[in-house]
Amino acid sequence: MDLLVAVLYIALGFFFLMKGADFFVDSASGIAAKLGVSSLIIGLTIVAFGTSLPELAVSVTAALDGSNEIAVGNVVGSNIFNLLVVAGMSACIYPLVVNKTIMKRDWPLSAAAALLLAIFLIDAHISRMEALILLACFAVMLFVQIKHSKKEKEEVKEEPRSYGKLMVYLIVGVAGIIIGGQLAVDGATNLARILGLSETLIGLTVVAIGTSLPELVTSIVAAKKNENEIAMGNVIGSNLFNIFFILGISAFLNPISVAQTALIDTTILIVISVVFWLICRVYPLNKKTGLAMVLTYVAYTIYIILR
Repeated sequence: MDLLVAVLYIALGFFFLMKGADFFVDSASGIAAKLGVSSLIIGLTIVAFGTSLPELAVSVTAALDGSNEIAVGNVVGSNIFNLLVVAGMSACIYPLVVNKTIMKRDWPLSAAAALLLAIFLIDAHISRMEALILLACFAVMLFVQIKHSKKEKEEVKEEPRSYGKLMVYLIVGVAGIIIGGQLAVDGATNLARILGLSETLIGLTVVAIGTSLPELVTSIVAAKKNENEIAMGNVIGSNLFNIFFILGISAFLNPISVAQTALIDTTILIVISVVFWLICRVYPLNKKTGLAMVLTYVAYTIYIILR
């Protein structure tokens, strides 16, 4: 595969990923609306999981293909991008009021998830047993969120489409995500080889940003519509889903061995998660805070390219 074909694969992959995620989120949100679930829970679960499906497709495909460094780099890179760029750019457009549940429970939990991942990466390997621990954490988290949703029900706009139509959109979305994931992994892996770059760097940058585009678009649109709970719920929910479920599934299918730099990047994820959580406890998530987050990501990107 030459350079042009590799870039074409990546571009087509991202196109299918974005369109597939768009169909999925639209239909899943419609189903959730019919069930009368609160916007916070929609953001933390349905929308977060839907926008993380590209990461799932890419990481699982990478794991099955033996490109494990892309699987981990994609998740860690996506989480850093979500927190700094998705949340940051959303705040630059419209100041975000972070829900108390997110501040007290979900944001600290996302930092704890990154810490657990860092512990697993000390030996540069994620075993099947560690994968099962991640999946168990995901199951507990999902149970708590569903239980909490029963106390968070609110009135939502009536969804005019039928369940049948919504399910068709859901299936089309999943198909697009699967196809896009395969194309993106193939293109990114070959691009790394052609340019002589490590799969870790490609996973942390090109693939991570590409698979995080659905989160970016969804949160920015939510911010414009003043849907703060969906905007931040999408970011934090996606980060939890990425570590607990995506890496859990990927490592269970094929135990993951990575370069030691993966531990450094996960440590950076922990630091920015804690630092900006502390900042948002004191200062509002407005344009100034959002700009600081985006600039932090620019500095991080420069660092991983130069190292």
